[in-house]
Amino acid sequence: MSQVGRTLWKGAVFMVAALALSACSMFRGDDNAPDSRADDNAGRGGGISLFGGGDRGDREAGIGVNAYLWRASLDTLNFMPLSSADPFGGVIITDWYSAPTTPNERFKATVYILDTRLRADALNVSIFRQTNTGGQWADASVDPDTEIQIENQILARARELRLSNVR
Repeated sequence: MSQVGRTLWKGAVFMVAALALSACSMFRGDDNAPDSRADDNAGRGGGISLFGGGDRGDREAGIGVNAYLWRASLDTLNFMPLSSADPFGGVIITDWYSAPTTPNERFKATVYILDTRLRADALNVSIFRQTNTGGQWADASVDPDTEIQIENQILARARELRLSNVR
Protein backbone atom coordinates (compact mmCIF):
# COMPACT_ATOMS: atom_id res chain seq x y z
CA MET A 1 0.00 0.00 0.00
CA SER A 2 1.33 3.45 -0.88
CA GLN A 3 1.92 6.30 1.56
CA VAL A 4 -1.19 8.14 0.32
CA GLY A 5 -3.28 4.99 0.71
CA ARG A 6 -2.10 4.48 4.28
CA THR A 7 -2.85 8.10 5.16
CA LEU A 8 -6.36 7.82 3.72
CA TRP A 9 -6.88 4.51 5.57
CA LYS A 10 -5.79 6.07 8.89
CA GLY A 11 -8.05 9.06 8.27
CA ALA A 12 -11.03 6.80 7.54
CA VAL A 13 -10.41 4.73 10.70
CA PHE A 14 -10.13 7.93 12.75
CA MET A 15 -13.42 9.27 11.35
CA VAL A 16 -15.26 5.98 12.06
CA ALA A 17 -13.89 5.94 15.61
CA ALA A 18 -14.91 9.57 16.17
CA LEU A 19 -18.44 8.94 14.90
CA ALA A 20 -18.75 5.83 17.05
CA LEU A 21 -17.67 7.74 20.17
CA SER A 22 -19.98 10.65 19.45
CA ALA A 23 -22.93 8.23 19.37
CA CYS A 24 -22.21 7.06 22.91
CA SER A 25 -24.66 8.41 25.47
CA MET A 26 -21.75 9.05 27.83
CA PHE A 27 -20.66 12.00 25.70
CA ARG A 28 -23.99 13.78 25.38
CA GLY A 29 -26.79 14.66 27.77
CA ASP A 30 -30.22 13.11 27.50
CA ASP A 31 -32.54 16.10 27.34
CA ASN A 32 -35.60 13.86 27.68
CA ALA A 33 -34.49 12.23 30.92
CA PRO A 34 -36.56 13.19 33.98
CA ASP A 35 -34.94 15.68 36.31
CA SER A 36 -34.41 13.61 39.47
CA ARG A 37 -32.20 16.01 41.38
CA ALA A 38 -33.02 16.69 44.99
CA ASP A 39 -33.93 20.25 45.94
CA ASP A 40 -30.57 20.82 47.63
CA ASN A 41 -28.86 20.18 44.29
CA ALA A 42 -31.35 22.18 42.28
CA GLY A 43 -29.95 24.62 39.84
CA ARG A 44 -26.63 22.79 39.36
CA GLY A 45 -25.04 24.59 36.46
CA GLY A 46 -27.89 27.08 36.48
CA GLY A 47 -25.83 30.13 35.73
CA ILE A 48 -26.96 33.27 34.04
CA SER A 49 -26.61 33.21 30.27
CA LEU A 50 -25.09 36.37 28.90
CA PHE A 51 -24.80 35.26 25.28
CA GLY A 52 -28.14 33.61 24.59
CA GLY A 53 -28.16 29.94 23.76
CA GLY A 54 -31.89 29.28 23.97
CA ASP A 55 -34.18 28.51 26.86
CA ARG A 56 -32.78 25.54 28.77
CA GLY A 57 -34.40 26.22 32.14
CA ASP A 58 -32.35 25.71 35.28
CA ARG A 59 -29.69 23.70 33.40
CA GLU A 60 -28.74 26.74 31.36
CA ALA A 61 -25.02 27.12 30.78
CA GLY A 62 -23.46 30.38 31.81
CA ILE A 63 -21.48 31.94 34.57
CA GLY A 64 -20.60 30.16 37.78
CA VAL A 65 -23.38 31.28 40.11
CA ASN A 66 -26.84 29.92 40.73
CA ALA A 67 -29.35 31.95 38.73
CA TYR A 68 -32.09 31.51 41.34
CA LEU A 69 -29.88 32.69 44.20
CA TRP A 70 -28.70 35.65 42.09
CA ARG A 71 -32.25 36.75 41.22
CA ALA A 72 -33.53 36.11 44.76
CA SER A 73 -30.69 38.18 46.26
CA LEU A 74 -31.49 41.12 43.99
CA ASP A 75 -35.22 40.77 44.74
CA THR A 76 -34.70 40.58 48.51
CA LEU A 77 -32.36 43.59 48.67
CA ASN A 78 -34.26 45.68 46.10
CA PHE A 79 -35.13 48.32 48.72
CA MET A 80 -31.42 49.16 49.17
CA PRO A 81 -29.48 51.13 46.54
CA LEU A 82 -27.16 48.90 44.54
CA SER A 83 -23.50 49.84 44.61
CA SER A 84 -22.13 46.99 42.52
CA ALA A 85 -23.20 43.64 41.15
CA ASP A 86 -20.73 41.18 39.66
CA PRO A 87 -22.55 38.22 38.09
CA PHE A 88 -19.27 36.58 37.10
CA GLY A 89 -17.93 36.54 40.67
CA GLY A 90 -21.34 36.23 42.35
CA VAL A 91 -20.98 39.37 44.50
CA ILE A 92 -23.69 41.94 45.20
CA ILE A 93 -22.81 45.04 47.21
CA THR A 94 -25.40 47.59 48.24
CA ASP A 95 -24.80 51.20 49.16
CA TRP A 96 -25.73 52.57 52.56
CA TYR A 97 -29.45 52.55 53.26
CA SER A 98 -31.21 54.48 55.98
CA ALA A 99 -34.87 53.78 56.71
CA PRO A 100 -37.05 56.90 56.92
CA THR A 101 -38.10 55.92 60.45
CA THR A 102 -34.48 55.68 61.70
CA PRO A 103 -32.42 58.39 59.96
CA ASN A 104 -29.54 58.07 62.46
CA GLU A 105 -28.90 54.46 61.54
CA ARG A 106 -27.84 53.00 58.20
CA PHE A 107 -27.10 49.57 56.79
CA LYS A 108 -25.05 48.12 53.98
CA ALA A 109 -25.15 44.52 52.68
CA THR A 110 -22.79 42.27 50.76
CA VAL A 111 -24.01 39.00 49.29
CA TYR A 112 -21.64 36.29 48.07
CA ILE A 113 -23.01 33.48 45.91
CA LEU A 114 -20.46 30.72 46.21
CA ASP A 115 -21.82 27.86 44.10
CA THR A 116 -23.97 26.93 41.12
CA ARG A 117 -26.24 24.78 43.27
CA LEU A 118 -29.28 25.99 45.18
CA ARG A 119 -28.03 25.21 48.67
CA ALA A 120 -27.86 27.11 51.94
CA ASP A 121 -24.06 26.91 52.02
CA ALA A 122 -23.87 28.48 48.54
CA LEU A 123 -24.85 31.85 50.03
CA ASN A 124 -23.10 34.20 52.43
CA VAL A 125 -24.57 37.52 53.57
CA SER A 126 -22.67 40.22 55.47
CA ILE A 127 -24.51 43.18 56.99
CA PHE A 128 -22.77 46.36 58.15
CA ARG A 129 -24.38 48.95 60.42
CA GLN A 130 -23.45 52.51 61.32
CA THR A 131 -25.01 55.02 63.67
CA ASN A 132 -24.87 58.78 63.42
CA THR A 133 -23.69 60.51 66.57
CA GLY A 134 -23.02 64.23 66.42
CA GLY A 135 -22.82 64.26 62.61
CA GLN A 136 -20.28 61.43 62.43
CA TRP A 137 -21.08 57.92 61.23
CA ALA A 138 -19.54 55.25 63.45
CA ASP A 139 -19.53 51.49 63.02
CA ALA A 140 -21.97 49.63 65.23
CA SER A 141 -22.59 45.97 65.94
CA VAL A 142 -25.13 43.97 63.97
CA ASP A 143 -27.29 41.28 65.51
CA PRO A 144 -26.01 37.97 64.00
CA ASP A 145 -29.60 36.85 63.53
CA THR A 146 -30.09 39.67 61.00
CA GLU A 147 -27.69 38.06 58.51
CA ILE A 148 -29.31 34.66 59.04
CA GLN A 149 -32.79 36.12 58.52
CA ILE A 150 -31.75 37.77 55.26
CA GLU A 151 -30.07 34.56 54.06
CA ASN A 152 -33.28 32.66 54.86
CA GLN A 153 -35.37 35.22 52.95
CA ILE A 154 -33.08 34.91 49.93
CA LEU A 155 -33.20 31.10 50.07
CA ALA A 156 -36.99 31.10 50.38
CA ARG A 157 -37.30 33.45 47.40
CA ALA A 158 -34.86 31.30 45.37
CA ARG A 159 -36.98 28.22 46.11
CA GLU A 160 -40.09 30.10 44.97
CA LEU A 161 -38.36 31.08 41.73
CA ARG A 162 -37.18 27.51 41.18
CA LEU A 163 -40.65 26.05 41.77
CA SER A 164 -42.26 28.58 39.45
CA ASN A 165 -39.79 27.53 36.72
CA VAL A 166 -40.42 23.78 36.98
CA ARG A 167 -42.01 22.44 33.83
